Amino acid sequence: MARVVKATAFGGPEVLAVVDEPVPAPGPGEVTIRVEAAAVNPIDYKIYSGLLGRDPDTLPQRVGMELAGVVTAAGPGAHGPAGPLAVGDEVIAYRRDRPGAYATEVTWEAEFVVPKPARLSFAEASGLLLTGSTAVHALTATGVRAGDTLLLHGAAGSVGRHVAQLARDAGAEVIGTASPRRHDELSALGVRPVAYGPGLADRVRALAPAGVDAAIDAVGTDEAVDVSLELVADRERIATLAAFARGAEAGIQMLGTAPGATDRGDRVRRQAWPRLLELATAGRLRTAVTRTFPLAEAARAHAFVAEGHAGGKVVLLGG
Repeated sequence: MARVVKATAFGGPEVLAVVDEPVPAPGPGEVTIRVEAAAVNPIDYKIYSGLLGRDPDTLPQRVGMELAGVVTAAGPGAHGPAGPLAVGDEVIAYRRDRPGAYATEVTWEAEFVVPKPARLSFAEASGLLLTGSTAVHALTATGVRAGDTLLLHGAAGSVGRHVAQLARDAGAEVIGTASPRRHDELSALGVRPVAYGPGLADRVRALAPAGVDAAIDAVGTDEAVDVSLELVADRERIATLAAFARGAEAGIQMLGTAPGATDRGDRVRRQAWPRLLELATAGRLRTAVTRTFPLAEAARAHAFVAEGHAGGKVVLLGG
C-alpha cells in the first residue's frame, strides 16, 4: 500500500487528504518508483482548485506531476527516453496527463522517467523538469542568445532561477527583479539583481545603458508587463508566463498551459529534457529548494506556497 495525496473536492489546500491505496504491479513499459521527493508546482493547485475545470467525475483526484525516487520494480520493455530502466535506478519523472506524484510509491510509464543526475539530491531533482522545461520554452520563444541582455521579472522564483542559469550558460547577460533580500542569491548565479517597484525602468536603464534585448515575465504583474514594453522594442521578444490578460492587450507572447496562454510549447519542453539533464549532471544547473514538508503535510506546503514568497522550490518528502 502507498500513502497518496488526493483532492476530495475543488477548493483550497484544505481539500487535500492523505489516503492508503494499493500500488499496481508494473506492466509492459512501466516501472514502480519509491518516491523520495515530489515537487510542489502552481499547476497542482490550479487543477484541484477548479481553476482549469470542475468536472465532478474527476473527484477525488490525485495530485502532483514531478517526483524523484528509486525504481523498485520494472515491467517488460521498461525503456525510458535515456535508455532501459532497472530496479535500483535513481530516477526523476514528470507527467502532466495523469497527476499522482504526491505519493510514497507510484507505477508510471517508463516514457516519463529519466535518470537522476548524481549531483542533485532527490529534493533538488524532483523540481528539475517542469520548471526547467518552462525556462527553456521562455528562452526559446524570446530568442535569447549570447550577447543579449535579458530582463527577467521574478528572477528569484523557481522558474526564474532556471531561466537565469540557462540564459547565463548561453552567454546572455541577465538583469533580474527580486526583493532585496534575494539579491545576494541572484548575484551568486551571475544575475545583476534589481529591486522591483516604482522607478524600476530607470534602475534597469542604469544597469543596461546599451538597452535590453528581451524580457521574460515570470510573476504576472502589471509592472512587469509595462516595464518590459517600455524597454524592449520588439514585442516578439517579450513573453509572459502569467499575465495573459495584459499580454493579449499588449501583443506579447503568452506561454504555458493555463487558460489564456497561446503557446503551450509542448514539443520544445519535452525536447528540453536531455539538455536539462546534461547541464544538471555537469553542475551547471541547480534547483533551489527553499523548504521541504513531509508528504502528510501537503496542505501546509500548499498554504505556504500560496503566500507567494517561497523564493525557490517547495518539495514534499516521501515516507
